[in-house]
Amino acid sequence: MKQKFLKLISDYRIIFVIYIIVAAVTAYSKYKRGTGGYNNYLIFKGVFYNTLQERNIFLQYPDLFFDSNHYGVFFSLLIAPFAMMPDGFGSVLWNVAGTLVFLYSVYKLPFSNAKKSFFAWLCLQEFITAATYFQFNIILTGLLILSAIHIYERKEAQSAFAILVGTFVKVYGIVGLSAFFFIKNKARFIISFAVISILFFVLPMLISSKEFGIQSYIDWYVSLSEKNLSNQTLMSRQDYSLMGVVRRVLGNADISNLVFLVPGFTLFMLPYIRIKQYKFLPFQLMILASTLLFIVLFSSSSESPTYIIAVSGVMIWFLMQKKLTKIDIGLLVFVMIFTCFAFSDLFPKFIKEGVFIKYSTKAIPCILIWFRVMYELLTKDFEKDYKLD
Repeated sequence: MKQKFLKLISDYRIIFVIYIIVAAVTAYSKYKRGTGGYNNYLIFKGVFYNTLQERNIFLQYPDLFFDSNHYGVFFSLLIAPFAMMPDGFGSVLWNVAGTLVFLYSVYKLPFSNAKKSFFAWLCLQEFITAATYFQFNIILTGLLILSAIHIYERKEAQSAFAILVGTFVKVYGIVGLSAFFFIKNKARFIISFAVISILFFVLPMLISSKEFGIQSYIDWYVSLSEKNLSNQTLMSRQDYSLMGVVRRVLGNADISNLVFLVPGFTLFMLPYIRIKQYKFLPFQLMILASTLLFIVLFSSSSESPTYIIAVSGVMIWFLMQKKLTKIDIGLLVFVMIFTCFAFSDLFPKFIKEGVFIKYSTKAIPCILIWFRVMYELLTKDFEKDYKLD
């Protein structure tokens, strides 16, 4: 019985099907609750129709809890086929489509089938959190993983495409360039990157106008700047970041992001001095793990549904360990309990509001693992100390 159970949960196809079912059921259940249940999807849908009508896509929606869109105008093209469907179908298919991108990226990881299954099982809780809010973060995670895998496969154009889809929707998709130094044919990548950038910049103008498209990029900058300032408060449900932890523990919302970003980015870049390690796939994957953690931990826009990105980085780090130590296992358990289940019914409401939200503690386990990842990137021999099968 035990062997049958282990065989069952180690089959990645089973957990992949569970993901698709969860994505569909979650979306439909939110839709059935009325507009309050799927307001994020309605805002996404509004990006397409507002672009068609050349109305500012970043204005607040007074009928949707005064919320607003923060995705670039290019997103209007991605959401278009779903927006033109009835909301019930469109919202379900949007969630399923995003899930398929994420699952394809997991499938492409150079791990054994059992490890792929393990990856998916342990990301499930964060996936549910993101899927509940129809988050693009699910797609962005997949795109960032695929961008790195395509570089290893020497598919430079596909990598550039994945990076730019993420970037033109959410700016920090640009961190996919963290794998640039591993590219064999840099000329092909740069040319592909330039051509696709121009294409993505122009495409939204085909369903609106040149003037509206250019103005939308200007409005996007203004929207993100205002959002960044509004996130840096001591009790918002965002800023679940390294900066957020420090700001909230010290009770000082005025501490600048630059205080953290400058040393953080410097540390993030230090492993690139180890040029001899570039050729080893485990080193490239560890850089990917660091990247997935970094963009969440050093962003004041990080909220609970964003952590599908960071936890995916945690899983890549964990699954590459050749010899698991008690510290490694302890850190993973710490992530599962205090990051993945931080806002679940595992904890009473007064702890969630009085501790987890108040001090951004969801970020703390991932912060510890990011520093662990950086230590390994700077000291380990990636030819001998890691395994992928």
